[in-house]
Amino acid sequence: MIWRSREPRYDVASGISQGARDYQEDAITADFPVGAEAGFVVLADGMGGHAAGDVASKIVLTEVFSELKFHFADVSAFEARAPEILRNVADLANETLRQHTRSHPETDGMGATLVVPALVENRLWWISIGDSPLFLFRNGRLSQLNEDHSMAPQIDFMVKSGLMDPQVAANHPDRNCLISVLMGTRIPKIDCPTKPVELLAGDIVVCASDGLQFLTNAQIEKVLAKYRKTRSTEIAERLLGELIRLDDPDQDNISFTVIKVNDASVRVREERPRGPSMAVVRPRRLTTVAPEHVVLPIPKPAPMPLPGAEPKAARTPRPPVQAVQESNPAQAVEDLSAVRLRPRRVTVIK
Repeated sequence: MIWRSREPRYDVASGISQGARDYQEDAITADFPVGAEAGFVVLADGMGGHAAGDVASKIVLTEVFSELKFHFADVSAFEARAPEILRNVADLANETLRQHTRSHPETDGMGATLVVPALVENRLWWISIGDSPLFLFRNGRLSQLNEDHSMAPQIDFMVKSGLMDPQVAANHPDRNCLISVLMGTRIPKIDCPTKPVELLAGDIVVCASDGLQFLTNAQIEKVLAKYRKTRSTEIAERLLGELIRLDDPDQDNISFTVIKVNDASVRVREERPRGPSMAVVRPRRLTTVAPEHVVLPIPKPAPMPLPGAEPKAARTPRPPVQAVQESNPAQAVEDLSAVRLRPRRVTVIK
């Protein structure tokens, strides 16, 4: 008799390429432990040029990943307030960018998009800021789940209304102008649904930077339809192969994660009696450092009283020695509501 373990719920693979650019501004990571019933992807597409866009994407990825990893230690608690948590981690990443640009003025103007699909069993939550797409392939059809925070939807609407030629729209210089992005300023638009999308067995979720969209949706759909029964690694290789064959001299950075849903069942949860909360509040301050070497007094054990001797009156304890100095005292938080967003380019169409 041969025993085989159950097929993993998710089959996940990622692809990344610098494309035709001189440097890589995309940052991506996926966390799907083998055998786990949940996982997530963090993808940030940087903007702002060398030594700025790549820094922005790495800052956003690091902050969001570390926070979500902490929350995913208790998946049930995450799901209880998923939209709130996802918005909070985006705000934290945005605030970190603001602090970085304040201490490094040469990076002023850098920013990054963000898209985070978070899967729990058959439920898909996400937060999205910018133009990095989140696709769902189901029953042979490809659809984009998240909003596109660029000028592309407005330009496409003009085509449908007969106000612009389709060929002009396809090559319009303002298609990639962002109307919402993480830059350390107020975030104009956030796509974060209050309810998850229910996934089915056989669904394929693709989280990508806009570099993948050098392929048309029809081309992406064709690859997914042809290789839907293969492993996610095969699908990722085929998508990269299609982009290589394009050989576009303007090819943007490419990064994406393919998630095949093998099992869309929902586990029955046993009701457990409510006990005292074991939740731990994650500290927000950096580790403090002692300004100099300080010798702390070592308390001596109290002497044993002699037989028949009267006990002495208790001495007033000495105040403790202050060995640690607060390295980052609280500062007033600036009001970001009036701060102007500075996207790559802004075009207003009336």
